[in-house]
Amino acid sequence: MRTQVCIIGGGPSGLLLGQLLHRQGIATVILERKTRDYVLGRIRAGILETGTADLLRQAGAGDRMDRESFAHEGTVIAYGDTQFGVNFHAHTGRDVIVYGQTELTRDLYDAREAAGAPTLFNVDHVTIHDAKSDAPHVTYHVAGTEHRIDCDFIAGCDGFHGVSRQTIPLSVRREYEKIYPFGWLGILSETPPVHDELIYSGSERGFALCSMRSATLSRYYIQCALSDSPEDWSDANFWEELKRRIPEDAADRLITGPSIEKSIAPLRSFVCEPMQWGRLFLCGDAAHIVPPTGAKGLNTAASDVHYLYTGLRQHYLDGDSDGIERYSERALARVWKAERFSWSTTNLLHRYPHQSEFDIKMQQAEVAFLRDNAAAQKVFAQNYVGLPY
Repeated sequence: MRTQVCIIGGGPSGLLLGQLLHRQGIATVILERKTRDYVLGRIRAGILETGTADLLRQAGAGDRMDRESFAHEGTVIAYGDTQFGVNFHAHTGRDVIVYGQTELTRDLYDAREAAGAPTLFNVDHVTIHDAKSDAPHVTYHVAGTEHRIDCDFIAGCDGFHGVSRQTIPLSVRREYEKIYPFGWLGILSETPPVHDELIYSGSERGFALCSMRSATLSRYYIQCALSDSPEDWSDANFWEELKRRIPEDAADRLITGPSIEKSIAPLRSFVCEPMQWGRLFLCGDAAHIVPPTGAKGLNTAASDVHYLYTGLRQHYLDGDSDGIERYSERALARVWKAERFSWSTTNLLHRYPHQSEFDIKMQQAEVAFLRDNAAAQKVFAQNYVGLPY
């Protein structure tokens, strides 16, 4: 098989890149290790930056998002007895959009199928060859039979455990990582959200987050030990602990119900440099991970897609290769800013093992400064709604 861009990974970043390129007449093939149903079964983020929403519209996959999503003009931050709002719209003129990643991914799959663009599922033994040459190719197996795709470029959108990053030699790539000493226990419940905005809450018992997917579907999280498993937490115990960590008025109006999904996610910050090697380009989790506190995982992947799509479009349509040659430089400049925001927001509201009384006082001072300082709130809002590309 021959194509212009081979995309490894059929998650949202690979699908978004493929759809944007298709609309410019640039041929792509997507290779996905799992089935479509498996990909759509993964419960992920639901907050979209303005730039991410605009990219979906450019890809021709934003109609349902525009109909069914709802805008958030701000968020609530709580710490002990302190509770205040940060109004994104007042500080930036922009909002964020609540729209589940599962729905976004379904929209992109539907758009790709309607376009007749090829997506190959149940692919294994993917191997990238000759990425440093002018003629790279990818081999893979389906049902035990090896196949080959010749291409101009390869986009590695295959996640943290994928083959793409591992293809870059250790002598070339440098990895930066911070492992946090806690995880997030999250549940999904068919209950109305406790508040019409997200509530980020720090307490002496640890962090909690009240989020939502729709007017009838809520997503809640609490900080937990890395040694915990979902089976350690009954629904009743989860709801009891959540109420202890959020403001009293929110706890009083919280509507509980059986969980329809329960999982624990470890937290890490991770960046790989560079994000390109020859004609191989890394996008999303293949290149970087952020703790979910700042709602930046999917959105940072989308910003990678923006830079790579722009570079490839300029290469094919204008004969200008500057965008692809500087892809890693441009993408990483924004990635590190998103990493900083996610790291700082995590530090602001979580309890760490062996945290001293001085450390706790510093957290309290940081929260008070954010509460009382309009300039600090503006900076927070600018980062949350998304820095410009």
